[in-house]
Amino acid sequence: MTLTPLPWPLRQFDAAIVDLDGTLVDTLGDFVEALQRMLRDLPAPFADFTVTHALVERMVGKGSENLIKSLLAHVDSAQAAMNSVALYEQAWARYQVHYQAINGDYSAVYPGALEGLQQWQAQGLRLVCVTNKPTAFARTLLQHKGLDGFFLQVVGGDAVARKKPDPMPLLHACSLLGTAPTRTLMVGDSSNDAQAARAAGCPVLLVRYGYNHGEPVESVDADAYADALDALRWAD
Repeated sequence: MTLTPLPWPLRQFDAAIVDLDGTLVDTLGDFVEALQRMLRDLPAPFADFTVTHALVERMVGKGSENLIKSLLAHVDSAQAAMNSVALYEQAWARYQVHYQAINGDYSAVYPGALEGLQQWQAQGLRLVCVTNKPTAFARTLLQHKGLDGFFLQVVGGDAVARKKPDPMPLLHACSLLGTAPTRTLMVGDSSNDAQAARAAGCPVLLVRYGYNHGEPVESVDADAYADALDALRWAD
């Protein structure tokens, strides 16, 4: 296995903030299934639309609310705008029911993610999961995939007033852990994670296999990029 050299020594960090969707777990299948079931509960033309993985990959990452609004506007921008509040509220209610029913059933832990968490835990890093996914959904998914035991805290998109790319969730996580942002590594897969980290003052590592709104992750300003979380080499 080829190890990715990191620009920092391990001793530089007390903790790591780890993103969930696209970083630890490939959840596109969950999103596609829940959104498809949601649309079937709405009037035409929404009920007749087919959700694809490629479409969701471009939209995911800024929270469930944004995902639903983006999908509704994509299907029928005029009707979504005209009936925005009522349509969104109906869609959001149905999405929550369907996502809760299938959470984790159509997703998979990325190769190396479990092993990476095991390595970091053994190395003494304190871990917190920060995601734009609602906290309850995030906790359920982590439990479903056997990853919940690694994290001292889970900060979901509804835990603070603003979501990534705002730095607030990362600063909140650092406060919960009692760590300085400069000594807390942000590990994610997208520009949302990198922008939040930069604004919070956290060093940032991005994985190449995630979503990043369908764009190449190396176009994002980050300190390092990796192919797998279990194939990293700290600097001396």
